[in-house]
Amino acid sequence: MTILDVFKTRIQEAQRILITTHEYPDADGIGSEISLCLALREYGKEVFCINEEPLLERYKYLDQDDVVHGLKDFQKSNPDFKPDLMIVVDTNTKDRVGSQLGKYIGDKMPVLFIDHHPCRSGDFTTHCIDITSAATGQLVGEMIEHLGVPFNKKIALPIYTAIIIDTSSFRYPTVSASTHRLVSKLMDTGINPPEAYNGIYGTKKVHHMHLLSRILSTAATNEDETIAWMLLRKEDIDKYASDVEDTHAFINNLLVLNNIRVACMFRDDGDHIKMSLRSSGDYDVGLIAQALGGGGHSHSAATILTRGPKETTEQVIARAVKKVEEMIRKFQVV
Repeated sequence: MTILDVFKTRIQEAQRILITTHEYPDADGIGSEISLCLALREYGKEVFCINEEPLLERYKYLDQDDVVHGLKDFQKSNPDFKPDLMIVVDTNTKDRVGSQLGKYIGDKMPVLFIDHHPCRSGDFTTHCIDITSAATGQLVGEMIEHLGVPFNKKIALPIYTAIIIDTSSFRYPTVSASTHRLVSKLMDTGINPPEAYNGIYGTKKVHHMHLLSRILSTAATNEDETIAWMLLRKEDIDKYASDVEDTHAFINNLLVLNNIRVACMFRDDGDHIKMSLRSSGDYDVGLIAQALGGGGHSHSAATILTRGPKETTEQVIARAVKKVEEMIRKFQVV
């Protein structure tokens, strides 16, 4: 049984469905849940999208039918709603949906994960997890097709946006011919690519450019220039009136460097430092992140670095870069 068959079977067995994604979601999880919700409504199901927190203003253009609600607001307006199934997109663990939503789901509510991240449990029989897929949005699009629900513009735009985000505009090695075949069908609904791109990337203020300039000025490389990194400090985000959501794509600027194999962005939050990793395609940064206590894809991963007693930010970065170099030399991660 394929994951498409698993999906269809579990959908047919449920009538009342809640859909959610991980806490602090980007447009990949948000777009995936919105499109799936609209498609399942067309399929005749009673469906709501419920997240730990309400949808941020910047993403509301994707939600033309206002299907995404914060948990508190949903419980007030739907106190008696009892779902048959909870679908969680873009993650494969309940630990990441948020503490309050996790309590709401509980241990007894049936859950279906739709995701392309590596799965710790390895449960591919009752969930829809495909680590070879370029994006969760691609999986959702293929599942909607499998149900026989036709794409319209309201369904297509969120998926298209989710795929753009999850593939960094189609630059990751997991992007395949099937990714582009799905995108062509989405575009047939009338999506305008410049408008879709600007909807997610073209909403910045000039202070965003000033922040980017500041962060790019910290760029550095190791001796053979195969590893590059940049440093983002919390005070920089505050100084330029930005938030963390504005900074996720900064790391991709390093991938244009000659000889680059692994790009890193360090975000200094004080007590700890978040390390994001990207790969040019030659090295598996998911394995590198695991060695540092984190995880992710072969081309996109992250971890949290704990600061030692009296350890400076620069020392933490040097320690992490050294570990990346060791991983590349010792394991030849490919």
